[in-house]
Amino acid sequence: MSASNPLLMGTAGGTFLSIVPNIHSADVLKTVVLAAVGAVVSFLISWVLKLVLKKHKK
Repeated sequence: MSASNPLLMGTAGGTFLSIVPNIHSADVLKTVVLAAVGAVVSFLISWVLKLVLKKHKK
């Protein structure tokens, strides 16, 4: 986004400010929890697959 284009900046700012009041704290909390669960599951699956492949190579 170019800072030299005031129409683009105004449109982006207006869009952001019109979305913000519609975001509820429960939605944000749910998103944070789901993201954390997804990250933990992804890490665990990667770790288990790494162990399995390491044992398989021996």
